[in-house]
Amino acid sequence: MPKIDFRYFSLLLLLFTIGCAKRGSITGGAKDTIAPVLKASFPKNLSTNFNGKEIKLVFDEYVKLKNVNKQLIVSPPMKNQPEILPYTASKVVTIRLKDTLLPNTTYSFNFGQSIEDNNEGNPLSQYKFVFSTGSYIDSLALKVKVKDALEKKTDNFVSVMLYEVNEKFNDSTIYKETPRYITNTLDSLRVVTLENIKAGKYLLVALKDNGNNKYNPKSDKIGFQKEYITIPNDTVFEVELFKERLPFEAIKPTQASSNRMLMGYLGNPKGVKVKVKNGTEIIPSLVTGFPKKDSLQIWFKPLKVDSLAVEAEKDKWIKSFTVKMKNLKADTLSVSTNFSGNLPLRERFSLISSTPLVQFDKSKISIFNKDSLAVPFETEYDDFQQKLYLNFNKEPLERYKITLLPGALVDFYDTKNDTLKYNINTKNASDYGNLRILLEHVKRFPILVQLTDKDGTVKASEYTEQNTTIVFDALEPALYTLRIIYDDNKNKEWDPGSFMEKRQSEEVIYFPKQIDVRANWDVEQPFDLGTN
Repeated sequence: MPKIDFRYFSLLLLLFTIGCAKRGSITGGAKDTIAPVLKASFPKNLSTNFNGKEIKLVFDEYVKLKNVNKQLIVSPPMKNQPEILPYTASKVVTIRLKDTLLPNTTYSFNFGQSIEDNNEGNPLSQYKFVFSTGSYIDSLALKVKVKDALEKKTDNFVSVMLYEVNEKFNDSTIYKETPRYITNTLDSLRVVTLENIKAGKYLLVALKDNGNNKYNPKSDKIGFQKEYITIPNDTVFEVELFKERLPFEAIKPTQASSNRMLMGYLGNPKGVKVKVKNGTEIIPSLVTGFPKKDSLQIWFKPLKVDSLAVEAEKDKWIKSFTVKMKNLKADTLSVSTNFSGNLPLRERFSLISSTPLVQFDKSKISIFNKDSLAVPFETEYDDFQQKLYLNFNKEPLERYKITLLPGALVDFYDTKNDTLKYNINTKNASDYGNLRILLEHVKRFPILVQLTDKDGTVKASEYTEQNTTIVFDALEPALYTLRIIYDDNKNKEWDPGSFMEKRQSEEVIYFPKQIDVRANWDVEQPFDLGTN
């Protein structure tokens, strides 16, 4: 009888078993979508007479902390932030208190979306641990809606605060002290609830700040309720965020070239007076804006000195600076335009000079159409922006040849331009759309009617003191956002509020939908302001 090699027999049996098995793929089962579950806490949630230094939260699975420094909201705020442990996955989260707790105070720790399970990242949304150092838990609440005073989109991570109005409270409290109660909109909320509040009188404030819970007008946005709020209160209060306009203040200038300095500023630079001095001698100078920067350009006739004095003055503010001079290259005249090829029918043709212009010779400037006919025009110079406008009536499907002969422009340094030539075309009227706005139930005049793009940039604006029909012709085809501004101070721009003056921003109302303006379309859009 032949011998059987059981090693080969076992291998054949295994291959036979695999071949007969049903083919398929191995799966890990259904995806876990369940948030972690809190099994216990030490002490228990809603404990009273708390006097410990540590809190432990025990979960049914391993959890991790994500953005806890940004998500965790402690109310009332603590001077020294608590330490939240561990830094790796664990079933236990520990809160170590670093501050001395206030007596007879209810504290809440809202973790937002920061506690997640370790495997799938499912968050335990808005988990809150509450305790009291007194004999009871404060249980009153207040709802607050947050919005931007001007823009349609509201910032994320806005702090909503209540300051207790007591014998220590005054208007400077929000600049120096943290609030009694606080919550945060985090990255998505627009209506928030301040909870575990005790009865009393409060100032309601919202801040988009750097996280220190104190108001810094130089960097923060603020919103506030003018009147104090009494708790309990069932009203849903609304606060509108704005960036205050600061009083004018200049920052020490720096030399940018041999004939130019840059001077930063806070506030509104309109009307500022600047003197450049060499000892007691006043050096001729001009002041213009610096594009897209909160800085002024100070132009002066160059001279060889070690330093110059600069005196800036506006209203009641005045200050002198000393600027050391270096041997730098001088700025020279060059001229450019924002238009190459097509000139939109709504736009004005303009030239931008690298140095300030002081003289214009209209006889050396000409505009001709495609039929070689001279086109009448007028000049207009914006000295702050260093921009020269050539105003003329534009016709659709036209070609314009614009020429500036030598000497047409003279700058602050007596430099004249070389020959400048520009060829500009206009498109057909059918390439644009027309929009007619019918305003209803306007509360007061004057108003600004504005169209903005998706980024909030104003693309068209009209000011009216009585008209309720506003026409925007020759608009580029696009989706527009429509808003009106009640221009109460009649300065033809939106003005933010002031906390110290207890003044809210000028009222802004948005049309609820975007308006689709298409080429060769006429759109008529009613806008009922009485429903907003």
